[in-house]
Amino acid sequence: MDAVVLVGGEGTRLRPLTLERPKPVLPLLGRPLLAYVLERLAEAGVTRVIFGCGYLPDPIQACFGERALGLGLEYVVEPRPLGTAGGILHAARGRVSGTFLALNGDILADAPLADLVAAHRARGAVATIGLTPVADPTRYGLVRTDGEGRVLGFLEKPAPEEIDTDLINAGAYVLEPAVLDRVDEGRPVSIERETFPSLVGEGLGALAQGGYWSDVGTPESYVAAHHDLLAGRIHSQLPGLLVNTRWIDEMALVSAEAVLESPCHVAAGATVEAGALVGAGSCVAADAHIEARARLDGAVVQERARVGEAAVVEDAVIGPRAHIGAGAHVASGAIVGPGVSIPAGGHVEAGERVFPEGARVTADDTR
Repeated sequence: MDAVVLVGGEGTRLRPLTLERPKPVLPLLGRPLLAYVLERLAEAGVTRVIFGCGYLPDPIQACFGERALGLGLEYVVEPRPLGTAGGILHAARGRVSGTFLALNGDILADAPLADLVAAHRARGAVATIGLTPVADPTRYGLVRTDGEGRVLGFLEKPAPEEIDTDLINAGAYVLEPAVLDRVDEGRPVSIERETFPSLVGEGLGALAQGGYWSDVGTPESYVAAHHDLLAGRIHSQLPGLLVNTRWIDEMALVSAEAVLESPCHVAAGATVEAGALVGAGSCVAADAHIEARARLDGAVVQERARVGEAAVVEDAVIGPRAHIGAGAHVASGAIVGPGVSIPAGGHVEAGERVFPEGARVTADDTR
C-alpha cells in the first residue's frame, strides 16, 4: 500500500526553530519527528511513501534518503502552496493507482492505521477519516457521524453551546483515487474544508480511534511530546528508550555530582557538569553542554547548545548552537533560536521567541 505524507508547511508556530530546518525533521529524543510517522506507516503494512514537500524540502530528503524503516521514499515538491487536498493531488497523481493513506506529517499519534484501512474497506467507502477525541473541541473542527460510521457533517471552531461531540479530524485518511477527481488543479484546496464536505452522503466514512494524539506545532506541544515519550504515554519503537527512567547514552559525559531525575534523556556527546540538575522530562541533545549548577526543569536543549553556570531553563526549547549565559533565566514556553546568545544574567520571558540576529521576522512568526 502507498501513503502520501504532507510535509510542506512552514512551521511558523515553531519559529525560530524552523528557520534552518522544517518541522518534520525537528529532533524528538534524538530522532526526527517524521521518523515516528514512518514507523506508524510501516506497522500498517505500507511499502512506499510519497512526501508532498514545500518549505525546505532538501533537509527532509537528506535526512531520510530513498529508503527508511523498510519503506521506499519519494519526494514531490509543490511549485507553490496548494493546500492539503492540492498537496495530496500533486503528490499522488500519476503515482498512486489504488487505495492509499494520506497523513499530515506533523501529527504524533499511535492509533493503528491498519484498523483505519480495514474499516474503510469493510464499508466500501470512497474516503475514511481517522477521528480522535480531544478535551477542548473548541480549538478544532468537529466531525459529526452516525452510528454506522458515516460522516453527517462538519463544524469548524464551534462555540461551547454547539459542541455535541468531542471527535475531531486526526489528520489521517484512507482515500480512493476517485477522490482526487474532486480536487481542482491550479489553486489551493483544503481537504478538510472543501473536499470532505463535498463527499458527505457520497461514501465518506470515519473511524474514531483512541491512543495518543498531538499536533506538534507549538512550543508547548513540542516540549510536551518529549515528556510524553519519556513517560511512555505514546507507543514507539525508539531504540534504547526505557520509559520513566534516566536514559543516558554511554557516550555522554555526566559528572557523578550532577543530579538527573527520571525520566530524562542525555544524548551521546553531551556533557553535564557537577552540581547541574537535569530535571524530570528534560532532554539534552547530542554535543550539548550543561555547566555546573545549571538547572533544567523539563527543558529541551538541542544539539551543540550550551547552558551556562547556574542558569535556569524551564519548560522551554534551546535551539542548536545557542548559548545561555551564566545565571540567565529562560521561562516556560520560550524558544531561543539557533545560534542565539543570551547574556549572563539575562531573562527570556515566558512564551518569548528569541530570533538570530538578521533573521527576517514576520507577524506570523511571533503569534
